[in-house]
Amino acid sequence: MTILHTIASGSSGNAALVEREGVCLLVDAGISCRRITAALAELGRTPAELSGVLITHTHSDHIAGLQTLLKRWGGPVFASEEACADLRRRLPGAAGRLVPFTPGHRFSVDGCEVDPFSTAHDAPGPAGFRIGPVGVLTDTGYVTDAAAETVCGAPLLLLEANHDVEMLRGGPYPYYLKRRILSDQGHLSNEAAARFAAESCRAGTAEIVLVHLSKENNTPAAALAAVSAALEQEGLSSALSVAPREGVSVRYETAEVVCRR
Repeated sequence: MTILHTIASGSSGNAALVEREGVCLLVDAGISCRRITAALAELGRTPAELSGVLITHTHSDHIAGLQTLLKRWGGPVFASEEACADLRRRLPGAAGRLVPFTPGHRFSVDGCEVDPFSTAHDAPGPAGFRIGPVGVLTDTGYVTDAAAETVCGAPLLLLEANHDVEMLRGGPYPYYLKRRILSDQGHLSNEAAARFAAESCRAGTAEIVLVHLSKENNTPAAALAAVSAALEQEGLSSALSVAPREGVSVRYETAEVVCRR
């Protein structure tokens, strides 16, 4: 059984805990170490029980708490080669703790296998992950072929639904920021998330958790409506929810899988 809790989800910070085969992995550390530690305590865990931290990319809403966490916890941090190089520049003392991976090449953390894949985002070496039956696809301007190949059909899928396009276009953001978000190196819209959600459900996904919703350019209701409509149109069904912006989510769990696409 694999268990997942999101700890924070949104432009102000992102982190999630995946527990599989006795291994605890933190995916991103985009909130303070204090908040991470408090969330772990709520789940009956401590930082000492983390086998590793997986970093999707080096924007601050994904690494804000990492430097302090490294001072209080002795484990490894896994990131792409490019992301590791950026972390070495930005976080004094991090170099000896970083373990680079190559997207498309499986690696193991205390026996727990992780499949990283490339995403499309304006950061050095952005990546997503497949951790057993759990897929993590966030912060990407479009669903890359590598992402689709790796997480499509994952029994439990964390999927970005960052913005409603019309809300973003008519909203208060400056033009350059709107253009960035809408670009192929930006974020998935509700509509793009809905299309991939349908594809993934056709391939076997049983539960989808929508993550990284913009506070200014989206609402949980709008994201859920877009994805639900796409699934209903094709006669598909899946458990569907939105991760809370702050605080520990409900417990998501899924059985192991024997084979993948």
